[in-house]
Amino acid sequence: MILELTEIQNQAVQWNNGPLLVLAGPGSGKTQVLTCRIAKLLETSANERFRILALTFTNKASHEMKTRISSLVPGLEERVDINTFHGFCAQLLRQHGVHLGIKPNFEIYSRKNDREALLQDALRDHSNQFNTEDINLLPRIDSLKSRLIGPDEALQYLKNKEKLLPDEAHHINLAYKLYDKKMKSLNALDFNSLIYFAYKLMEYPAISKLCQTIYQYWHIDELQDTNGSQYRLLRQMAGEDFRNLFAVADDDQTIYEWNGANVGRIKDFIRDFGCEVIQLTDNFRCPPRIVEAANRLIVHNVQHDKSKQLAIATKPPSEDNVSEIRYLAFPCDKNEARSIATEIENLGVCQRSNTAVLARNHALLGPLKEQLEKRGIPNSLLGRRDDFSSPQMRWVVACLKQINRPLDKRNMSILNRTFSSFSGMNLDTEEVVLRSEMGQVNLLTAWIDSVKKELTPGLITRTIEILSKLAFGDIKMPEAAQNLINNFNISEEDGDFKDDLSAWGRIESEIRNACGRTVSLVQYLQEMELRSKEPNPKHGAVSLGTIHGSKGMEFDRVYLIGLAEEVLPSWHSIKKGNGAALEEERRNCFVAITRTKKHLVLSGAKSYNNWTKDPSRFLGEMGVKSSGSKILFEQ
Repeated sequence: MILELTEIQNQAVQWNNGPLLVLAGPGSGKTQVLTCRIAKLLETSANERFRILALTFTNKASHEMKTRISSLVPGLEERVDINTFHGFCAQLLRQHGVHLGIKPNFEIYSRKNDREALLQDALRDHSNQFNTEDINLLPRIDSLKSRLIGPDEALQYLKNKEKLLPDEAHHINLAYKLYDKKMKSLNALDFNSLIYFAYKLMEYPAISKLCQTIYQYWHIDELQDTNGSQYRLLRQMAGEDFRNLFAVADDDQTIYEWNGANVGRIKDFIRDFGCEVIQLTDNFRCPPRIVEAANRLIVHNVQHDKSKQLAIATKPPSEDNVSEIRYLAFPCDKNEARSIATEIENLGVCQRSNTAVLARNHALLGPLKEQLEKRGIPNSLLGRRDDFSSPQMRWVVACLKQINRPLDKRNMSILNRTFSSFSGMNLDTEEVVLRSEMGQVNLLTAWIDSVKKELTPGLITRTIEILSKLAFGDIKMPEAAQNLINNFNISEEDGDFKDDLSAWGRIESEIRNACGRTVSLVQYLQEMELRSKEPNPKHGAVSLGTIHGSKGMEFDRVYLIGLAEEVLPSWHSIKKGNGAALEEERRNCFVAITRTKKHLVLSGAKSYNNWTKDPSRFLGEMGVKSSGSKILFEQ
């Protein structure tokens, strides 16, 4: 293994036993340090059998890490388990969930509408106590479970901690119990349940000890993004004695406090595990003027650790260093969108592929997206998409789920409805259920029999024949799903289906990378549910995203729009005063400007939605100042 590392990076890579925290700012090579450290451990223990654990926050990050490790130490990467927190918890529950009454073939409910429908079903039998508006209790249930508070402890928490009146507390608690009971009856889990039940597993000393024995070294990427339940899971799994934890973090990039992350998480980790600290100060990504602007900005946060060294730019200045960072001021938001779109229109296709427009929220991106599409410029939205768009792909997934869960009537309804969307054939789901019960066959067999009676020879007939073979186990995963998909005709009008095929190809690659080429249907479905379904960007597409959605990414050119008071920083953060909320907004700005490798364009308008706004305070903090009609950067 050949390593090209700085002295301080090499110090982290060569770390052996015991806890270590690596403070790694934007563009400091944290992924290289993580992967090289894991590769070094594998290389120096080639004849041993223990495994190495690495936990990340996105499947994209875990895929990239495993690819890098494979190139560094080919043949040894199978001893590494690189996974997201939720993916790792799903794996634990497949293996040991029976201790909690969870069967290995559990379904993961990742879509909000599925969980709302489940809650509605759960409350229906208690209609005298609940009404249709009680669907809004789902966020309260999510909040309780995300704090690792189960339905049996929720009542006391709601009364004592949230100070709710007894009637309201009982109402929420009963809804939670009914929702939980319904989930258990379906052998289903939502995202918060994955963490919650994995934590419950760790209360069994034998299971936590097993994790410590199998995985002798643990690595945590982006520690600052862990929420309270994820961090408590780590502590419970480590127990009193395990200390081979290697974490990478940056408190200045804590931008998910709304999801339970905490700017103090790093200090908790140092205290709880007694770890040493190494700081990576070199910024290999951003040009010098952007590094300087980021440094100037972040020191205004009171919670910023003043003992931390500021980032050091390692890139030489560009020949025309003025082009590294610009500020554009506009009279209104519509003018901002038109002008930015025009500037992007003048870029080459390859330049657009490496360009991102970032904003505080999706609403700001809408007018710009409209302007880009008027100009025929392809664009893609950054962020998670929970479901496929086309009825064909949703039908394929429903077929796989039905094979995995033969008695699932709700899924059969989805399967039947999506099939009708592209085939034009309308079958009554209730009749299928009746046929299943009278013929004593499973739902999918009854449905296939019903369809065959209505079909005329053609493409759909071949599709159903493939499904029949799959249902009876004549075709194995993952080839089975691909055979179903390959049998569809794709026309130029099938834009959603083409996008879904693009997403499917990426998901297939990720699952093979994570699980190997032989994977069970159960694991395949669970892994697929954990992954985002957004398509791969088209050639020459500009990336549009919120700051939160862009974290962990980098682009040659970044436009950060909406730099106005009550936009960035947001109105809510300003209303709360000069405190924690405003500091998180500043960290948002810090993260956004450090996504760029070459050029940064900042922009703001004097009015948004016809409301007059002042320029964002963050501009002045970064060094932007007015000189007559010109906007300059302080030297």
